[in-house]
Amino acid sequence: MPRQSSASALGGSVVDGEVNDLATLTHLDEAVMLRQMKTRYQRDVIYTYVGDILVAINPFKQLKIYDRESVTKYKRTKKALLPPHIYAIADAAYSTMVDSGKNQCCVISGESGAGKTESTKLLINQVIELCPTKTTMGLEQKIIQVNPLLEAFGNAQTVMNDNSSRFGKYIQLKFKGGQVLGAKINEYLLEKSRVVSQSVGEENFHIFYYMFAGLSKEEMQQYRLTNADSYRYLSQGESCLRKRRKECQDAFNDLVNAMDLVGFTEENQNNMFQVMSIVLNMGNIEFNEGANDSSSVKTFDSLKTTAELVGIEPKVLESFLTTHETMTAGEVITINLTKQKAEDARDAMAKALYGRVFSWIINRVNSLLAPQDDSQRGDSTQIGILDIFGFEHFEKNSFEQCCINVANEQLQFFFNEHIFKWEQEEYRKEGIDFKEIVYLDNKPLLSLFLEKPIGLFSLLDEESRFPKATDLSFVGKLNQHFGKLEHYVASKDSRTPHFVVKHYAGEVKYDGDGFLEKNRDSLPSGAVELLQISKNDLIHDIFMATLTRTGTMALKSRRGRSRKTRNRLQAAGRVSRTAGKGTSLKGVTVSAQFKNSLTVLMEKMNQCNPHFIRCIKPNMGKRPNDFQDDFVIAQLRYTGMLETTRIRREGFAIRPDFNEFVNRFKHLAPLKIGQDANGARKILQAADIKGYHIGKTKVFLKYFHIDQLTDKLERIHKAATMWQKVLRGHVDRRRVKKLREKAKQEKQQVADFLVQLPSNLVNTSKRMQAIMAADFKRPHDYFKAKAKAKEPAKPLIALNDMPPPLPPLADEKFPRDDDEDDDDDEDEFDENDEVKPMPISKKHGAKFGREGTKAASVRWFKETQAKSGAKNEEGNFQDWFHGIITRRRAEQLLTNKDIGAFLVRVSESRFGYSLSFRVATRVKHFMIDQTMSGKYIVVGEPKVHKSLHDLVVYHQRCGIGDEHELLSVPCGQDSGDDEDEFDYADLMDHGGEQALMFRSPSSTSSIGQSPNMRRRVHSGHHRPVSTHSAQHQQFPSGTQSRGGTGSRGYAAGPPDPGYRQQHMMYPDEDPRNRRHATNPPPMFSAPKLPGQRLGPGGGSPHMPQRMHSNSSVGQGQMRSARSPRSTARNEAPPPLPPR
Repeated sequence: MPRQSSASALGGSVVDGEVNDLATLTHLDEAVMLRQMKTRYQRDVIYTYVGDILVAINPFKQLKIYDRESVTKYKRTKKALLPPHIYAIADAAYSTMVDSGKNQCCVISGESGAGKTESTKLLINQVIELCPTKTTMGLEQKIIQVNPLLEAFGNAQTVMNDNSSRFGKYIQLKFKGGQVLGAKINEYLLEKSRVVSQSVGEENFHIFYYMFAGLSKEEMQQYRLTNADSYRYLSQGESCLRKRRKECQDAFNDLVNAMDLVGFTEENQNNMFQVMSIVLNMGNIEFNEGANDSSSVKTFDSLKTTAELVGIEPKVLESFLTTHETMTAGEVITINLTKQKAEDARDAMAKALYGRVFSWIINRVNSLLAPQDDSQRGDSTQIGILDIFGFEHFEKNSFEQCCINVANEQLQFFFNEHIFKWEQEEYRKEGIDFKEIVYLDNKPLLSLFLEKPIGLFSLLDEESRFPKATDLSFVGKLNQHFGKLEHYVASKDSRTPHFVVKHYAGEVKYDGDGFLEKNRDSLPSGAVELLQISKNDLIHDIFMATLTRTGTMALKSRRGRSRKTRNRLQAAGRVSRTAGKGTSLKGVTVSAQFKNSLTVLMEKMNQCNPHFIRCIKPNMGKRPNDFQDDFVIAQLRYTGMLETTRIRREGFAIRPDFNEFVNRFKHLAPLKIGQDANGARKILQAADIKGYHIGKTKVFLKYFHIDQLTDKLERIHKAATMWQKVLRGHVDRRRVKKLREKAKQEKQQVADFLVQLPSNLVNTSKRMQAIMAADFKRPHDYFKAKAKAKEPAKPLIALNDMPPPLPPLADEKFPRDDDEDDDDDEDEFDENDEVKPMPISKKHGAKFGREGTKAASVRWFKETQAKSGAKNEEGNFQDWFHGIITRRRAEQLLTNKDIGAFLVRVSESRFGYSLSFRVATRVKHFMIDQTMSGKYIVVGEPKVHKSLHDLVVYHQRCGIGDEHELLSVPCGQDSGDDEDEFDYADLMDHGGEQALMFRSPSSTSSIGQSPNMRRRVHSGHHRPVSTHSAQHQQFPSGTQSRGGTGSRGYAAGPPDPGYRQQHMMYPDEDPRNRRHATNPPPMFSAPKLPGQRLGPGGGSPHMPQRMHSNSSVGQGQMRSARSPRSTARNEAPPPLPPR
């Protein structure tokens, strides 16, 4: 039977494990907190609230709480209505940013292996899901895909964590109006020493094992790689692959897919893998000890392989590794290096190569994820997510662990300031009565490391400047300055460079051996210049870059030394080893860079509203379902969770000023109120909020008060919406009633007019006949006399009574015959479609013409898509491939097909493709984008494919969209259609020929061909046809004119008898001598002139015969002629014949 715990704040006892928020318990101590969390953990409930802080316990197994249903459930909902979840923290950060317009940050902290990296990924995914619409650049997917890329190069397996982050990162997601604009990643302190050595039971960075598992044999030969066990830098190479080769192979595929999706080109990827091979081969260069403290290369094969991959001469590389040059009195002196120093030089170059490639990856990612429009950056908001290495305590703790633990101390100080210090200071400042809560302040310990001029890092920098200083002398200075401090314990053995620091998370014994060398992080003289002349463009670029004071890399433009210049300098041996300008800031050590970057990070975070996530590790063995009480309670103690619970229960976590509070909740007050204390008090009283405090300038609320206020505000908004609905319905009903009455009156007027119309027509006809009879009786001199008098003619019909002239149609753009839905842009997707449109990369620019035109799309396809996979091995287009057709046309083709029928079509509005396929109720459309590496991806799907064929095959096996619907039957060309050619005819390229066929709309026969044959017309035999020349184009005998008798065309035969009556007649002008100057309206036919022979089918010879809608000669040459209906509206008919 479950144990009863203490009473909750709402009264009554609670059952262990049933409390979602520990701050609601009236009685809480360590035992109660531990019992509640343990019970929840045993039920696979890993999340618990402490006020607005989330505690997450690593389950070390997969849980089904991150599915699509959970993603949807935690979108813009009240936290109190749902169980604790990391998605709720993402929702809180996003909602607060949108509602307040202030920057937010999420701080994820905990020990190594507590689940910080996984929490970061879940947090980012949910924040992206909260965006109202997807961008047109697929930015959301790119941001999500950055994680596998960074993990491959920045994470490794340690004894505490299988996927430990060996660097810190602060990810800034930038928004405007709730829509993500871009992202930026800031890196901190990559553990480069892991490249050259790993502790027992640990591994190198993941990327090396991924390469051995995922590269093909040909690629292994290309990068000069052999067996994983043959490399010194991989201490557990082959054994690691034996245990998890399939896992590494899948991870490698995910990595390549992520690089393709984010925007890394094939050249980028090849260069990156080549540098990784250089690092491994460089580690296999071994040395012999020579006489007089000299050394020589022992493994020349490894030296040669490394030099060839770098693109330099082996002798040049050997010289750099075994000798050192210095300038004395204007003379260059060469000094031999010992075996140990040669190995140090080798390792330093390997670490520098790896570290700079990693920085280059961060730079590249930032450039690809940066906001596209610079004008949007100024007024944007952001959510920052900090994922930094957890507190570490190993058997041997070196310089890296020291920096990592100091970073965690800084985060704990940040937490203490926001939760305890600043909050209690505000209580005093605002005159709020409260009981002070005592917490563990780690400020003195931070001062031990960061204070100037006497701090551990300052002393380390000072000692690093002395060439004869040693690690032992450095530790001696620490003992001298800090020996009496509470947080520092000197080693009892003065002959060993050991010391102990009492961190907030416990005591850590540090081994000072290697502190000075790692802090200097220096390269052999001239090494930078040597690598700058590398034939590998990536190596050249990263060593031409400069390092900032925070250790990040600032890339220079590619306008540096050309490859030709590099080869010439290398051949001439002009690589200075004594006067090179270098690329790192002189005198800036690793610890100085670390301190600067930590300061910048804290400045960024202090400008944001923080949200805290505390990750807890249940056991040291990474075992599921194993909750070790002592281990967990230790973490709860040093993170101050008990004190946090107390201050969240007794304190006021929400502290808006009066102006902000009143502006947000003013609708809760019954009358207009001021933005002051009285206005805030009226709002709180109207909302029936209890337990608040009004300060001098701010309102002090419990963390749960904001949910109560928001809930009441939503009720008012819903009521207002209902009132608007009722009032608008009433107004619209009145308007519709008036419109119906008006329509009824108009209908009656039309009926009355139609009744009177026959008699009116008879009367008008009689009057016109009488007038015409009178005109014919007048003598000719009558009209001449009138002309000489120059008297203006008086029309029988007043000008005001004349109908308005037809609008000019010469420039009117008619829809193409093959585009029946000219206003239906294929990129205008349904709001219910699964994917929003994403334009392809603009790398083509204006090379193919204006994007959005058919001619440009055709040229783009022919010049760039030869290897797209649209054609099969025989060179014919695939069954599912279609040309440039509209979205509506695709839907027509798929309407009567089976569910799962699909086609791929070329887009005219952009350089890319669209996938259309049939589902149960409609046709869905997805955009297909081409990555910068030339591969293909369905927008919204994570998988990148080498060709369209691979894409189709993949989605025939793996579903598409949220419903994972499978593609099944390809939709081919519609042979029963009215069209005479395949819709991809424009895309065909057969020696300048294109398929074209003419035929009668009423007959299936082509011109001189059988119904199933096509006629080839060489594009060079035709030239663009103007509208005028098209009018005189004759068709062979027997062809039928389409539109020759249409409603807008002119039919053969005599003119309508009423034709003359429709035109203005002047009584003073002889109609027999006058040629009609007015164009007849389109509804009347042109008369047959004497001796004139009409074209086949009764069409006028002045009118072009209508061709089939999809026929094309050259590039739309035949379409340049107007259709009969357009010509009929723009060309004047022949003049009337004389009577």
